[in-house]
Amino acid sequence: MRPAATTARLAPATTFGAGLWRLADPKISLASMASMGLGAAASARDGPLAWGWLVLTVFGIFLIEVAKNASGELFDFDSGADLAVAPEDRSPFSGGKRVLVDRLLTRRQTTVIAVVAYASAASVGVVIADAREPRALWLGVLGMALAYFYHAPPFRLSYRGLGEAAVAVCYGPLICAGTYLVQRGRLPREVVLLALPLGVLIAAFLLINEFPDAAADRGAGKRTLVVRLGRARAACLYAAVVAMAFAGLALLPLVGLPRGVLLGLGAVPFGAAAAVRLWREPEVTARIVPAQAWTLACFVGMATGSSLGLLL
Repeated sequence: MRPAATTARLAPATTFGAGLWRLADPKISLASMASMGLGAAASARDGPLAWGWLVLTVFGIFLIEVAKNASGELFDFDSGADLAVAPEDRSPFSGGKRVLVDRLLTRRQTTVIAVVAYASAASVGVVIADAREPRALWLGVLGMALAYFYHAPPFRLSYRGLGEAAVAVCYGPLICAGTYLVQRGRLPREVVLLALPLGVLIAAFLLINEFPDAAADRGAGKRTLVVRLGRARAACLYAAVVAMAFAGLALLPLVGLPRGVLLGLGAVPFGAAAAVRLWREPEVTARIVPAQAWTLACFVGMATGSSLGLLL
């Protein structure tokens, strides 16, 4: 990451490209890709995939991700949350994209990116609803609303300790079920249940990413769960959420899903290692970063294992 003074000396086209890349870096979509992959695997188990519609679905979700990052940068910059993150608390997984803090983009550029991305995502949703599956439109509207109001007033979900719940809904049932619905034109109860453990585990990823930002968030009035509970209790909550996610996955065969989904339990060691590290070292960001990476590997591993289990 370049210091602000260095990036300010770069040519405008260079800084714009760097800022756009931060907002659109494919790594930002790992959570949504995991959920879409799980939905696609469930769809493929029930029939052939319509690849064109799957690609369009992926593109629409990616646009929402970019829009959410751009609009979130504006609100977190204005609140002071991004500005207040101390250098020792910088992490590859938290602290925002910092395109305004590092002067890669202007407010106007960031606003234009957000507006264009939201409008483009809406257009993709209208095409899917008109030509493929009308009910997908309402899932898309809900997803866009949660993405925007995650940071924006009047709801400001992440500022009220509701960010984890929003993430669990979006990256669990909403995206997975939406992917399946576009493919199959129906939505069985089992698909929604399949997505719940993954959504809970991705919410745990958000929770652990709030630890490095806790001091900055507290000063900006951003009342995340880590700010509300304190680091020690939030570390215990993290362990409980991860355990709940895997317990939910273990119960899925009891509600009619194939036992192959249990391949997702292969990600348990990543979650256990992250929980232990966070419990022992909840205060020092440098010690938390590996646990953040393990949590990312955990939800990707769960989604990959369960998807393979559905297909085998």
